[in-house]
Parts: sequence; structure tokens; C-alpha cells
Amino acid sequence: MKTSTRFRLSGKSRDSYLQLILEFPLASIRSDDHLTAAQRVIDQLLARGELDHGAATYLDALSDLVATYEDEQHPIAPATDADMLRHLIDAKGISQIQLSRDAGMPRSLISEVLAGKKPFSRQMIRRLAAYFGVDPRVLAGNI
Repeated sequence: MKTSTRFRLSGKSRDSYLQLILEFPLASIRSDDHLTAAQRVIDQLLARGELDHGAATYLDALSDLVATYEDEQHPIAPATDADMLRHLIDAKGISQIQLSRDAGMPRSLISEVLAGKKPFSRQMIRRLAAYFGVDPRVLAGNI
């Protein structure tokens, strides 16, 4: 069955895309050595600054291949509630006491979350999201 697509490269964009394919073919990444080589190519392309359409298309495809390999071979565990809260506190440059006072939450509750003894409750998620100005779904990842 013949498949039709509207995606086309022409002129200099096509030339830059094909040159990159010749230098580092797009193929599923199968090893950490191949991953390292792909990351070097990505770094080189990003260092160029503005890319033409062909190079940008190539970079997108190579980035997708890298992401697929990393997701399969080097998965990253989701952040814990303690990690998320610690990051938000550090990013805002506040203390637990200030968070307690400003968000209207008991300091002991904040300490328990940071110690990993207690997960976020729905009420905490709403208050923290409003206080830090983040989408509540960012904090609800472990619910």
C-alpha cells in the first residue's frame, strides 16, 4: 500500500538533512556507546544556534531516538513528594517556617512530608499549587 505524505524537504534544507543522515544515520539506538555518539551530534547541532528546516527536522528525529532509548534503558523514577516540595522551597528561596506561615499549613506537616513520612493530601496539593503558582497536576503525580 502506497502512503502519501505532505512532508517535503527541498533545496538547502534537503541538502543539510541528507548531509546529516550521511554523517550519522538515523537508526534505533541499541547501546550506550551509540547513545553517547548521538548525544555528541545533538550537542554539535545545538551549538550551531539557528538551524535550517532540514537540520531542525534531523535534530527532532535524533532527539526522539535518544529519548526512546533512554526511557527504555535508563528510566528515571518519578520524584517523591518530599523531592518536589524540597525543590519548590529551594527554588523560591524560602524556609519551612515561611512556607508554613504564608500557605497556612502546620510546620509539622511540612516537616513530615520533607522527611518522607507523609505524602501530599489533596488539600495540601491545592494550597501548595496556589502558593508556588504551579499546576496542581505537578504535585499530584504520586496520587
